[in-house]
Amino acid sequence: MTLTIEVDNHVATITLNRPDRLNAFNVQMMRDMISALDETDADDNVRAVIVTGAGRGFCAGADLESGDQTFDHGAADQPLKRDGGGMLTLRIFESVKPIIAAINGPAVGVGITMTLPMDIRLASDQAKIGFVFSKRGIVPEAASSWFLPRLVGMPTALEWCYSGRVMSAADAAAGGLVRVVPHDDLLATARSMAEEFAANAPLSTALTRQMMWRGLTFDHPMQAHRTDSRAISALGRGPDAKEGVVSFLEKRAPEWGQRPSVDTPDVFPQDPPPPFS
Repeated sequence: MTLTIEVDNHVATITLNRPDRLNAFNVQMMRDMISALDETDADDNVRAVIVTGAGRGFCAGADLESGDQTFDHGAADQPLKRDGGGMLTLRIFESVKPIIAAINGPAVGVGITMTLPMDIRLASDQAKIGFVFSKRGIVPEAASSWFLPRLVGMPTALEWCYSGRVMSAADAAAGGLVRVVPHDDLLATARSMAEEFAANAPLSTALTRQMMWRGLTFDHPMQAHRTDSRAISALGRGPDAKEGVVSFLEKRAPEWGQRPSVDTPDVFPQDPPPPFS
């Protein structure tokens, strides 16, 4: 395994664990991360997820141990090989639990693009961030051409990718990508935030995440209105909505009963995503 998973108080912490390589990304890490997300999504005891790195790095990008063959996927007449970073970010996009990136050190290339579909990016004041693809002779991957402009705007996204410069966490924060936290407080801040998320209705939180992210693909606000209406109708008649109101009136902590793994209603349009080819 290229990572570890620990669950405590409804929060799962996924730690990238190749510290001798600054947690460089390889095929095995992609598979392990997808498996970890499958695990956290299926576990109703987990209500929020933190992703961080072991040692002094978050993720140094693609593992370059193959040298000049690192990005060579074979001859042009061979079947197209899917981008591993994109396979991971698409899985993150589909996740039902809030995901917080706790960027504890260098995060470049796929080390930063993997965080784009995560919900919150907290960065140590010692972290360095870079979209370095133009310096490696390739292009932004991991579906970042879709995510990054939506997060920071097109001019900033293009400047960062054209220049390929490695910037400070403060510069990334100025562009709206991350929130800077003192290095020694990073994990505690991420955990406090995750526990705050975990205290609320798990089904409500899971559906909210999907509504926000999938809403970015809608062509008209009417699609969001229809989705909202279906979701309010489905959840409003359920036990958690009743518990939320009664616990508030009785001035006590709520006891949530609905589980995202089995109780999530289908509230989205039925159009399937385009196939990969």
